[in-house]
Amino acid sequence: MSIKHIKATLLFCLISLVFVGNAQSSDLFRIEYLHIPNDNTGNSIGRFRTFFQLPLEFKKNNYIVVGGEYRNINLDLKDVPFDTSDLHSVQRIEASLGYLYRTSGDWIYAAKAGMRLQSNFASKLVSDDYIYVGNVYAIRDRTEDVKEGDKPNRLIIGLQYTTTPGRNYPLPILNYYREFHPNWTYTLGVPKTNIRYKFDKTNHVQAFVTLDNFFANIQANKEVNGRVAENISMTTVLGGLGYEHYFTDHIMFYGYAAYTISNDFRLRDNEREDIYTIEAKNTLYFRTGIKLKI
Repeated sequence: MSIKHIKATLLFCLISLVFVGNAQSSDLFRIEYLHIPNDNTGNSIGRFRTFFQLPLEFKKNNYIVVGGEYRNINLDLKDVPFDTSDLHSVQRIEASLGYLYRTSGDWIYAAKAGMRLQSNFASKLVSDDYIYVGNVYAIRDRTEDVKEGDKPNRLIIGLQYTTTPGRNYPLPILNYYREFHPNWTYTLGVPKTNIRYKFDKTNHVQAFVTLDNFFANIQANKEVNGRVAENISMTTVLGGLGYEHYFTDHIMFYGYAAYTISNDFRLRDNEREDIYTIEAKNTLYFRTGIKLKI
């Protein structure tokens, strides 16, 4: 399989990371660490994450993609009105299988299904630990063989549905990428909007606004002020700067430093009703890692 075909195949996998990732790159493997301190309360979060994607061509222009991901989120909770002995960490384990069809023109059509285990894993697995995911995409890729006078660009539209409690509707996916100068590109969309500058082939910088989050079931639940919390989650909007260094054409180091614009870290029930807000104050955000990409 050619590098061009692998790159096309991986585009749709990357969008499955739409709430945490950057759909501009084509990643085969990634390992990273995130840290969100909060000096105001001491409620800090650390996250280790790794994933892989393996594209397999079974017929001309038809591909199967096998994927897997693991996240371990360390929770350091201070001065909260509930027992934290079983909430030192939560984990996410995901397996997925995708299908992609590349037309003879600019368009690529794809679908993906997966299963996640998201829990504090304090005991045996229960039904609320299982989350099922389904995605469909249409991708107009004009980053290769660009016509004279045009600029490389990519449009991604789609829908993502999960069985996360309280979310009984699909979420839209929209992302537009464009190179407007040999050294400058921008991306508009969710979860990330950015502008990137390339000093040279090796060193790139960017300014961005993005969304990050996590969700996990609490197996034994938590009673707080007479109400029952069934899961723990965080959603944060942040803006910052990033640096990328390429060791080779396909292996890179990246580091991001940001400040949260909106921070909502809470316990909820399965109807998405807030039970207790752990953290709402804005704070610093750091993420770094190494990836193997096309």
